Amino acid sequence: MSGEFAGLAAVVTGGGSGIGLAVAELLAARGAAVACLDLDPSQVPAPLHAIACDVGDADSVNAAVRAAVDRLGGLDILVNNAGAGAQGTIEAQSDDEWHRVYDVNVVGIVRVTRAALPYLRVSASAAVVNTCSIAATAGLPGRALYSATKGAVQALTLAMAADHVGEGIRVNCVNPGTVDTPWVRRLVDAADDPTAEYAALRARQPIGRLVTPAEVAAAVAYLASPLAAATTGTVLAVDGGMHGLRLRPPTTTTPTAESRQQ
Repeated sequence: MSGEFAGLAAVVTGGGSGIGLAVAELLAARGAAVACLDLDPSQVPAPLHAIACDVGDADSVNAAVRAAVDRLGGLDILVNNAGAGAQGTIEAQSDDEWHRVYDVNVVGIVRVTRAALPYLRVSASAAVVNTCSIAATAGLPGRALYSATKGAVQALTLAMAADHVGEGIRVNCVNPGTVDTPWVRRLVDAADDPTAEYAALRARQPIGRLVTPAEVAAAVAYLASPLAAATTGTVLAVDGGMHGLRLRPPTTTTPTAESRQQ
């Protein structure tokens, strides 16, 4: 295989669909051997390696990472993409649900990275990329629990980058905006007015559309690549401009008498 990932081995959690699968396929296309860890990896196509894994369970994580290393012959790149969604204000979920989503979105990254560190430490091209979210930096309505976990993921990314830079392990994260994934489509379909909901999601991103999984995958590939060896502790937004752009709303101009005559 040719490409900047030739000879490297990658693990992608949540690799069974959506962003995770797009990342795995792009890394493989650029030369990596890739294992997809997922609760349901049944849709993972060859030549990707499908491995069942529950990031909320330490035994499952340890077994899955060992299986991936055995199949791939090592581990150079870890993409922590698995996550759980949540909707509503702080009153919407019980304490148990807050603990569950934190356990998947935050502690899940800890479990998988902890299991991967012994292998990453012996790699000359070690990189970790975490999937975070625009919700870490922008106050989005109805996303209290989800936003809290993604704020933790961004802080965790920077702390990990500081802890492991001396070991030659780079740690970065991507902050996608609203991505056109099966999960988002399910949320839209469950809305009272799916057409209006989808239009609102498109409109809040300055580019006027949802982000694609392939666009997020390209950002992950950049951060994971040996070509980005000087990039660590970086938060890369892939959000259609949501985090930084403040566009003026379109204005309606009343035509003058002169313009009406033309």
